[in-house]
Amino acid sequence: MDLQQAREEIRRADREMAALFERRMAAVRAVAAYKNEHGLPIEDKAQEARVIARGCEQLKDEALRPYYVRFLQDTMELSKQLQRQLISGRSPSGAGSARLTMELGERSYDIIVRRGCLQEAGSLLNLDRKVLIVTDEGVPAAYADALAAQCRAPQRCTVAQGEGSKSLPVLERLLEMMLQAGFTRSDCVCAVGGGVVGDLAGFAASSYMRGIDFYNIPTTVLSQVDSAIGGKTAVNLGGVKNIVGAFWQPKRVLIDPDTLKTLPSRQRSAGLAEALKAGLIADAQLVSLFERGETEARIDEVILAALRVKKAVVEADERESGLRKILNFGHTIGHGIESVTGLLHGECVALGMLPMCSPEIRARLLPIYETLGLPTQVRADPEAVWAALLHDKKAHEGAISVVRVNEIGSYCIEDMAPAALRPLIDLVVRP
Repeated sequence: MDLQQAREEIRRADREMAALFERRMAAVRAVAAYKNEHGLPIEDKAQEARVIARGCEQLKDEALRPYYVRFLQDTMELSKQLQRQLISGRSPSGAGSARLTMELGERSYDIIVRRGCLQEAGSLLNLDRKVLIVTDEGVPAAYADALAAQCRAPQRCTVAQGEGSKSLPVLERLLEMMLQAGFTRSDCVCAVGGGVVGDLAGFAASSYMRGIDFYNIPTTVLSQVDSAIGGKTAVNLGGVKNIVGAFWQPKRVLIDPDTLKTLPSRQRSAGLAEALKAGLIADAQLVSLFERGETEARIDEVILAALRVKKAVVEADERESGLRKILNFGHTIGHGIESVTGLLHGECVALGMLPMCSPEIRARLLPIYETLGLPTQVRADPEAVWAALLHDKKAHEGAISVVRVNEIGSYCIEDMAPAALRPLIDLVVRP
């Protein structure tokens, strides 16, 4: 074969490859739709290995094997990039959405992630009844206004911003509002805000008339990546976080990433700490987004990845009898710090994760914290943090269950004596 013939053969092969590439990516779109509908992960190492093995079987020239493997790996990476774009709602056309289903039998519900879905709440939720809309002073009033405009009979309660609203007196206020407005078992409660509002409103829904419908529309990063799903509702008592509460699953969750535009940067970073937690225990690829500094540009993808981690855990252990404990990674020491400082919840979780990581992972986390503006130490009384930790509801029979991460994407659960935890506090708390 002379030079001209060789070039013509390459051009012919290139034309055929272009047509095959289009066919392949069309199939990838179908795969993305299936994975999105069934909540499956994009990454599937076993399937990738099978694809490479089958492809290599077709080769007659063994010398080409390493080049062909590299070609397939590059092609599959492009396929995964397209899937991520489609599933995250950031397709080339700029449109798209994701719907995950929390599979809990009769308590199953959809989680809709779509920009602008707050404005579509009337068609996505059953609002043709009395609706108690719970929000707080830190949430733009326009969000609750948008929801109220789509309700037949809205009642609004705006509570003070912050953990202080997760209290029995504020809970009583919500219950009295529903009682005075004549709410029945066929009416509902809807939270519009962050984790505090979701926990409070959900507990009110679980308590009124032994339980009425609850919808959650989270408007902070922390609530969108974590607290809005899973059914944990609670208020604080006696300085102990979430000690009074109930498991009460929402009927539907609407996650509108557009609501994050008004969120202060500090709260965005604190919320991303919970997404980072999800990656550390179960999704190394998500942690890679943090290490590459891509979380802001790919926030929709971050939200979905974190939700998938929590969804899988909750489906396996709804009431935290075992596996769900892994979602408490960083929370044992974190809750102790939160009880005695004015730091945000996500900042405290970030601090709480550091002592529970291997030194190697801790070294990888510090640059991520610096990029996000998360604290790596806090000035407080270590003894006060320890005392708060001893009241943690995860303590049992003289031991506290803690989650450790020694390798990114995996975890282990240990029962530790409180005394063994005391030195770990000193790693992040300075008097």
